Amino acid sequence: MSGRDISGLVLSYIFAFGLIGLAEVVRAWRGWPTEFTRKVIHIAAGSWVIGIIYIFDHWWWGVVPTASFVILNYIFYRFTIFKAMDTRGSTPGTVYFALSITILLLLLWPRGQGGVVAAGIMPMTWGDAFASLIGVRWGRHRYEILGSRRSWEGSAAMFLFSLLATFLVLLVGLPLSPAEGFLYSFLMALGATLVEAFSPWGLDNLSVPFFSTGLLYLLLAA
Repeated sequence: MSGRDISGLVLSYIFAFGLIGLAEVVRAWRGWPTEFTRKVIHIAAGSWVIGIIYIFDHWWWGVVPTASFVILNYIFYRFTIFKAMDTRGSTPGTVYFALSITILLLLLWPRGQGGVVAAGIMPMTWGDAFASLIGVRWGRHRYEILGSRRSWEGSAAMFLFSLLATFLVLLVGLPLSPAEGFLYSFLMALGATLVEAFSPWGLDNLSVPFFSTGLLYLLLAA
């Protein structure tokens, strides 16, 4: 274990528990709904994967925080420990998201494809969060697929924020031209939006990261 690995572990857990604690305090103080604080945590936690990839020297230490939060998030969900993350009616989406990130890192990071994972989870990290926030607040035009209700406003937000976040990460993290980055981001955002619309009961936290990361991997390999 190197010094960077130790620093990465310490920073990862400080960041995670500090984020949850801050969200819990602000939720109670300002009366913010759980759906809002849950999505803020979702965005910050997903974005931290970029930090994990660039801080750690060894991938096997880098996956420790995400793997441990599969278990921790289940405990938080099962016993509703943090109301900033879960309520009685919440889906286990936080568990699924940590699981999908962990599996993708295990599959691709040892092959030098950590940047692919970082970009691939952006549609779920930013797109899905804003789809939910905007859909709940401003969604007026509803549709239903496989028993799951969505709004066109939410799906539009899913596409736009997925496109923007993925494009930025691709430009910074991978050797692509702006034109290539935009094309790949557009295809990923469009596909992720469709997959999210067909994914019920929190399963989009599995289906969207696997789809978008897999698609990017194939596009880069082509």
